[in-house]
Amino acid sequence: MKIPSPEAIDDGIPRIIGSNYLAPEYKPPSETVSEVDAKDKGTPDEWIKRHPELVRLTGRHPFNVEPHVDRLLKHGFITPASLHYVRNHGAVPRLDISTHHIEIKGKINKPQKISMELLRSGVFKEITMPVTLVCAGNRRKEENMVKQGLGFSWGSGAVSTSLWTGIWLKDLLEYVGIQSYEEGAKHVRMVGSDLLPNGFYGSSIRREVAMDPFADVLVAYKQNGEELTPDHGYPVRIIIPGYIGGRMIKWLKEIEVSENESDNHYHYLDNRVLPPNVDAERALAEGWWYKPQYIINELNINSSIVFPGHNDFIQVSGPKALKEYTISGYAYAGGGLPITRVEVSFDDGVNWQLSNLIQPEKPRHMGRYWCWSFWEYKVDVLRLLTCKEVICRAWQGQNTQPKDLTWNLLGMMNNCHFRCRIHSQRSDDGELGLQFEHPTQPGALLGGWMNPTLAPIPVTAPAIKKSADTKYFSKDEVAKHDADDDCWIIIDNKVYDVTEFLMDHPGGKESITLSGGQDATDEFNALHSAKARAMLPKYYIGDVQQDKVKVEDQVKKMEVAEKKLALNSKKKIQVKLVEREELTHNTRRFRFGLPEDDQRLGLPVGKHLFVSGKWKGEFVIRAYTPVTGDEVIGYVDLVVKVYRPCDRFPKGGKMSQLLDSLKVGEFIEMKGPLGEIEYKGQGNLVIRDKARFVKKIGMIAGGTGVTPMYQVAKNVLNDPNDKTELFLILANQSEDDILLKDELDTLEKKHKGRFHVHYTIDKVVGDYTSWAYSVGFVSEEMVRNHMPPFGEDSVAFMCGPPPMINYACIPNLEKLGYTSESYFSF
Repeated sequence: MKIPSPEAIDDGIPRIIGSNYLAPEYKPPSETVSEVDAKDKGTPDEWIKRHPELVRLTGRHPFNVEPHVDRLLKHGFITPASLHYVRNHGAVPRLDISTHHIEIKGKINKPQKISMELLRSGVFKEITMPVTLVCAGNRRKEENMVKQGLGFSWGSGAVSTSLWTGIWLKDLLEYVGIQSYEEGAKHVRMVGSDLLPNGFYGSSIRREVAMDPFADVLVAYKQNGEELTPDHGYPVRIIIPGYIGGRMIKWLKEIEVSENESDNHYHYLDNRVLPPNVDAERALAEGWWYKPQYIINELNINSSIVFPGHNDFIQVSGPKALKEYTISGYAYAGGGLPITRVEVSFDDGVNWQLSNLIQPEKPRHMGRYWCWSFWEYKVDVLRLLTCKEVICRAWQGQNTQPKDLTWNLLGMMNNCHFRCRIHSQRSDDGELGLQFEHPTQPGALLGGWMNPTLAPIPVTAPAIKKSADTKYFSKDEVAKHDADDDCWIIIDNKVYDVTEFLMDHPGGKESITLSGGQDATDEFNALHSAKARAMLPKYYIGDVQQDKVKVEDQVKKMEVAEKKLALNSKKKIQVKLVEREELTHNTRRFRFGLPEDDQRLGLPVGKHLFVSGKWKGEFVIRAYTPVTGDEVIGYVDLVVKVYRPCDRFPKGGKMSQLLDSLKVGEFIEMKGPLGEIEYKGQGNLVIRDKARFVKKIGMIAGGTGVTPMYQVAKNVLNDPNDKTELFLILANQSEDDILLKDELDTLEKKHKGRFHVHYTIDKVVGDYTSWAYSVGFVSEEMVRNHMPPFGEDSVAFMCGPPPMINYACIPNLEKLGYTSESYFSF
């Protein structure tokens, strides 16, 4: 069978709309948007007019969208601004061009604020040039189908090309007197006006890039001949040709020339390609985000098949039968070098056919290319009948795309061969035809041969067990809780009060409050990782009200479970590890299933239990206080710090190492309850078999000694009728070593005036001014300032290493008047 030879390179240019972009009469394409999209009503962006056809990838807000990829090619070389993909991390800042300015500072001779009027005054040479912008997450959904990472699911439409107008960044830096490299002017840091949960978005580029006359880095103020739109950075932004979009700061407000690269949160914790074996916990614990070799700046080589589109159908028999079909798509690369060829294969890469490459872009000075290319290949339809898929790959010189996908945590820079599968089908009138299937569809859209049911099953949230006191809420009741200070959401028919989490949400509170009082299942599942799902039980308050008969049946079942307790002080019980989570590099959360699914642990507040097993042939046993109690059914959670062998302790912590060595499905033994302290509720205690009532409880803990304190605090504060006031001093070596800090901070914030938490650490790592608490050992001053004064209605609890108890806690408590009858050790 004779395969048609490819046509001469570029002979398709006249057919590509926009190829004449340099002609005086050329007008860039546009699609006017006349009204605000209904999806934006009630969001911080409800003042912005947006194209309703854009595919939303992160729900209603923030605005992260891509066009249907076939719309891109139909417009040709230049993309209408209203169809250009958008990556926003939060709300769009509402800026006034008449008052906005760019502050320039750092290693320059003339620090100053540059107004938009000066920028456009003619002092600087104005440049207009086409540049293709690409999000580093383009084609990420393919990676998420293999394993859900931290990013949302871009399809293959996170790429667009515009005519950008502005001035060279190098001219602006020369105007303010940039200093020499030897004087420390090594990096150009840039910050936008978009205020996010972790500060303003910022990044940096090397001086060599910023000052390169052939790099074409622009301070841009127009797109396709018009003012920038709000979503694309109005009134001024950075364009760095050949770089990923994440480095191109929108709503530019600050430039700093510095000796060091940006220390911005988003410069480090985004836009990285980490090795495939590095997950989120390991990345944070081992500092992978800060390893320079994993940063991404320049685009890699990538290509995609656009036509045939997903689910497109062509007839191969009957009066409408095609004899030839033109497969086509796009390709791009970074570094200013052009795409040199695009190939297609019909036999899984055994043989490759050269496509017709179409490059509308005219090379810039020094022959640099900053835009995408197009390609097409005419194939005999009979050839398509004999293959299962068509594949494309692009080349830049002697470099090309990899055959297979390599997963990474952020799902960035996916550029494996693009595969479009072919299926034999019959049309409605019975004629034979071919239907085409792309790997995925963007965002929450369904379709694609990378069926998620064939991928590894993602980790789901820990099961939440119902109990006799499980509360049920109607959807009408949930709908009433839709405010910033009272926000409930529904996920998988469970109700969560997320009010206390709003300010801590990495995506900003608005992305949650927009779903306040509503069912947020679809948006949550589309955007969040296994780590986020594991946080849900903390905010669980009940279930959605179901049929009344079913609820009554469930309550009866829970009443039976209420009577079943797992712990037995006379004999050990076997518990199976069902889940483990790495909280830090040396801290773990272990979830053990109780012998029966409907059992409670049976551990009174203030008591602890023994955990035992064999470590390297030696029987080991240790007392622990779980972080869960009888409020849950079927499991118990331990938070444990793992002590590895070191010079001071050559054998390390035997029990903690034993627990860390357990695999899911393996067993260990527990026995209890035991201990001399029991909190009965509402200020009532039993200590060494003597009843006692208190109004104030002071607690001093070191390291893992916080767990019994957390157990007491949680029980006190979760009872609205308990008025006991709590005070906690928690000592650790460093801030990173503090166990349960997020949980303690949340409780303190929620119960201001009732729970007072103070931390002390041996040393501060990094900026000393960022630490708002004490440094050093527990002292008299610390105890005097952060413990309740001695009195008949006060008691102090201690838990920590013996030297801390004997030489820091007891002496300083006694200086406040406490006696051995008013302080006790867990």
